[in-house]
Amino acid sequence: MRKFSRHPVLLVCVLLSVLMGAAVGPCPAAAQATNEAPATDTEAEIPVDPIRPLDTERIDKAGERMGAGIERITGVMARYLGGWVDQQAFAGITWLKLTFCLLLLLVVLTVERILRWLIQRRIDGIPTVDGVISWARIFLKALQRPLSLFIWVYGIYGALSPLYGHFSGGEGANLVHEVARRVADIGGSVALFWFLYQMVTLVDARLMRWAQATESTIDDMLVPLLGKTLRVFIVVVGAMVVIQNLTGVKLGPLLASLGIGGLAVALAAKDSIANLFGTLTILFDKPFQVGDRIVLDNYDGTVENVGFRSTRIRLLNGHLVSIPNEKVVNSGIENIGRRPHIRWVTQIGLTYDTPADKVTEAVAIVEEILADHEGMHPDYPPRVFFNGFTDWSLNISVLAWYHPPEYWQYQAWLQRTCADILQRFRDAEIEFAFPSRTLYLANDDRRQLKIKAL
Repeated sequence: MRKFSRHPVLLVCVLLSVLMGAAVGPCPAAAQATNEAPATDTEAEIPVDPIRPLDTERIDKAGERMGAGIERITGVMARYLGGWVDQQAFAGITWLKLTFCLLLLLVVLTVERILRWLIQRRIDGIPTVDGVISWARIFLKALQRPLSLFIWVYGIYGALSPLYGHFSGGEGANLVHEVARRVADIGGSVALFWFLYQMVTLVDARLMRWAQATESTIDDMLVPLLGKTLRVFIVVVGAMVVIQNLTGVKLGPLLASLGIGGLAVALAAKDSIANLFGTLTILFDKPFQVGDRIVLDNYDGTVENVGFRSTRIRLLNGHLVSIPNEKVVNSGIENIGRRPHIRWVTQIGLTYDTPADKVTEAVAIVEEILADHEGMHPDYPPRVFFNGFTDWSLNISVLAWYHPPEYWQYQAWLQRTCADILQRFRDAEIEFAFPSRTLYLANDDRRQLKIKAL
């Protein structure tokens, strides 16, 4: 158990594989090994024995031996004590045999109470440490109630086994025995799948520890989804086993016959299936994390949740938008939350009448202000160039990178930087350009009209 407690996923997978093997029956290789011919479609529809977590045939044989022994003891006691010992209560059952079965029920109750008390005492004795997962505690809590149910159903069945022979009808039919056996098999199956359902908590705890060790927030969402999926799978398989125990008909051929109907349902639910596969793609490809700011299909906002069908994004204006996961994986995603820095790109325009030395001074002023600024990374120094002539200005291009990409800190730095550039340019009498158009007329101050006499 210590070995499996370290690997809860392996434990659950082994138990599930055993159950699935019992549910679907022996594999073809096993059938050949036992020289059994594979069942045909006609044979598949014939009722079969229910799936039994415990071999009730051995319990029945033990009950027959106990019943025969009680009858022999009753006969001996009747010879010495009188015929009152052999008195029958009902259906040919003597009071002595009935009393013996009631004592067996008392033993079953006592054993169940003792085992439950021992398990609870062991759970209470395990120390609780913050941040430490006790695998033994989880296992014992998962085992406690299902084990009680298992002991009850098969214990009661075994305690009453000496009485079943008295209810045999014609041609060997025994309705009471058959009903009791099916009830015991159903109760045992429910207890077994209940235990597996509880053991998923062990898998959840192990996966949650793994998710907390990673930086991905998607992993934190993947763990509950896997836990829910595993629980649904256990419930579905358990329901199939219970139904098979109730009806005695194999469900495998019935499910196979529903292939055409399943195809129709799949075509009708193709969008839902596409969204489910989109969810799996997001969970495993991890194009973004919960809390990342992304731009998706003109929606700019923060990822709040990734569900089975859709991804919810809180837009910058506060609105909440849900986008189907199929559309998410088929669209281009701009993950702003994962940028290593924020780049500032701006163009400073100077008027055309600015002298060349003033343009050079303007470039030097901007370089001085941006030199060793608070968000500068050594690999990303700022760049300032006088790089062109636009329609109405002499253009100075400015590029700077701010680290880390904290938006509001970047905005505060940008405000201080722009205010410094504005003040330094005014002190240097460097004028900013604005969209304008200049008309030059003849005979102005710079262009005197020339007249040539002929």
